[in-house]
Amino acid sequence: MLKKLISRTALAAVAGLGLAVSAAAEDKITILTWNLPIYGEKIDGWIKEFNEIHPDIKVEWIDKKGTEWATFYQTQLAAGTPPDVVNIQGALWAEYAANEQMLDLGPYLEKDADFSGRFVDGALDLWKTGDGKTWMVPWYFNRTLLYLNKSMLKEAGIENPPTSFDELLEAAAKMKGEGKSGFLTTNFDWLYWPLFKMNGVDILNEDMTKAAFNTPEALKTLTALAEATKNGSINNISWTGRWVEPNTAFGSRNIGMYMAPNSALFWAASKADWINAENVDVVDAPGDWWTPNHHGWGVSKSTAHPDAAVDLIKIATSDKWQETMSSTFSILTLNKTVDPKLIAKFKTEAPLKAEILELAGSKLDKITGYLKSAKEARVKDAFWTSVQPALLGEVDPKTALDAAEKKVNRVLSRR
Repeated sequence: MLKKLISRTALAAVAGLGLAVSAAAEDKITILTWNLPIYGEKIDGWIKEFNEIHPDIKVEWIDKKGTEWATFYQTQLAAGTPPDVVNIQGALWAEYAANEQMLDLGPYLEKDADFSGRFVDGALDLWKTGDGKTWMVPWYFNRTLLYLNKSMLKEAGIENPPTSFDELLEAAAKMKGEGKSGFLTTNFDWLYWPLFKMNGVDILNEDMTKAAFNTPEALKTLTALAEATKNGSINNISWTGRWVEPNTAFGSRNIGMYMAPNSALFWAASKADWINAENVDVVDAPGDWWTPNHHGWGVSKSTAHPDAAVDLIKIATSDKWQETMSSTFSILTLNKTVDPKLIAKFKTEAPLKAEILELAGSKLDKITGYLKSAKEARVKDAFWTSVQPALLGEVDPKTALDAAEKKVNRVLSRR
């Protein structure tokens, strides 16, 4: 009996030791970023500051390419081991928030005036839902703008930027020619949607329960875009390319107008020396409508260290580290102190960049093509796969819109 008692006591002690080791091992938070492997040195700086506040919590950094990010995060969610702090692009966060897989950051913002007050007016609304909860905070921000090739506009006798959809297509038609197109757009993540919104077309109804786009205005828009693509006014890369292809096309100097995020223009400019303030103008698209291409920070709800996870986000979005982010990538952060400094710097060093960033940070209420819905990705795919063939002249526009409406409503009706 004594031997058995000693054995049980020893086993209990070992088990207790194991639990202690496991508990110690859990004193870790993981941070997941989206395709930023070159930013590791800066993230190490965040971690160093974080460990001054939380010396007993280890931070592990994971970075995934955009094509791998969603699969990785979904897999980790399914396994019950999602990263604690997550950098999410676009509207993907809405699905995780709806599935109660993200932490509401609202209470943290409310009790920390420095945290909530560092962002420009309207910035937090990008991640706020109708129930008043705020699921993410800004890290970096791009949005669509319209870039004008001055020489092509001048040759076509166009003195002013287009102020309507019809004027945009009229200008595009005047600039088309051998090896030249009047207009080009990026298409992923709803970036083309300002073209529909210019004509009053919405994607879904107000409560996001049904498709709202199958209207006479939408048919007129789609038909006009398809015809303009067929006659060469619109470059068909608009509907087939994603990033490199449209940017390279504009960089060739044979495109009159390019609607794309500011990061796309900067990428193109890095490959084409002619893209500068002397040769390119930047304006808002007609109606001032734009679609975001932005990144924010959120926290997985299952984290064992929610307060510490938010502390890490506070460090990452501090003035110090956002100045580093903005200067490294020439990008907006929606930090009210940081962005004006970057713009002021570029006004002498790179005037076109300054003009682009100043415009990109304005009119945050004119957003379109951004669904705060758990079904956003599925709605987008249902619409695009039906409409893309019409834009390329392969399907009748009315047939395409009818098919898109059925597909989207089917997506919306499913749980």
